[in-house]
Amino acid sequence: MRKVIGIGETVLDIIFKNDQPVGAVPGGSVFNGIISLGRSGVSASFISETGNDRVGKQIISFLQKNNVNSEYIYVYPESKSPISLAFLNDDNDAEYIFYKDHPHDQLDFVYPDIQKDDIVMFGSYYAVNPVIRPQMAAFLDHARNKGAIIYYDVNFRASHQHEVMKLTPNLLENLEYADIVRGSSEDFDILYKKTDADAIYRSQISFYTKNFILTDSSNPVELRAEGGIKKQYPVEKADTVSTIGAGDNFNAGFVYGLIKYGVTREMIMTGISEELWDKIIACGLQFSANVCKSINNSVDAEFGHKMAKEMKEY
Repeated sequence: MRKVIGIGETVLDIIFKNDQPVGAVPGGSVFNGIISLGRSGVSASFISETGNDRVGKQIISFLQKNNVNSEYIYVYPESKSPISLAFLNDDNDAEYIFYKDHPHDQLDFVYPDIQKDDIVMFGSYYAVNPVIRPQMAAFLDHARNKGAIIYYDVNFRASHQHEVMKLTPNLLENLEYADIVRGSSEDFDILYKKTDADAIYRSQISFYTKNFILTDSSNPVELRAEGGIKKQYPVEKADTVSTIGAGDNFNAGFVYGLIKYGVTREMIMTGISEELWDKIIACGLQFSANVCKSINNSVDAEFGHKMAKEMKEY
């Protein structure tokens, strides 16, 4: 059975509406997507770190309850787990404040078993953090050598804008590792002052990988892919409770689609048909739409059960 391995941060997201807390859920960019994949019957593992406290125990327990292998979580003996405050505005988009206690990151873990055509998901600041860069790059090297598909979500927040120059070499190296890159228009506006899909693809992405997805809130998803494929996919209008996790779950749905439709790394390199791209991106949009219906960071259990059933029956 093909596996998905995620690597990224873990946090406890405390969610505010009208300046009052309305919920608290374990989160983190790649974490949110991995939870959704675990709920959807995909064999998933997560590599991360957490503090030796009640929040850390809650995060590990949450992974296990959602069918995600948690044995690659490094627990800092003397540290508190990170917390994020997410303030929802009138459009239910979130503004974040992060609190992190770790004196220094270490990211000490045993490599999980990776086989050809397994999928590695990575992204956000964790993917460019200079302190853990040697471990991140070594792991990506290992995954590439094993023949895994590498999916990179840029997810670069405005709070790190002042570090763009310093982090650019790591960002470019990530693009080199990636077989598929997704980013939001906000990411590329922060990084390059560009929001147009063609301009971003031509000047920043296509030299490294031919497969690029640009999301832009409720505007159409843009695809640029191997073989000159260029498409737009409309996002269905829906009442949203929270957009936290919308992009993370697009990633999860996309990866679910790769597995469901048997997409190998060789197929990605030589060019997936337009019809197959349509099916995979439809999965991404389905997962993303589901997560916006609640304040949770991942798809709901009922949706996950339905996706697991569809995967088995396909």
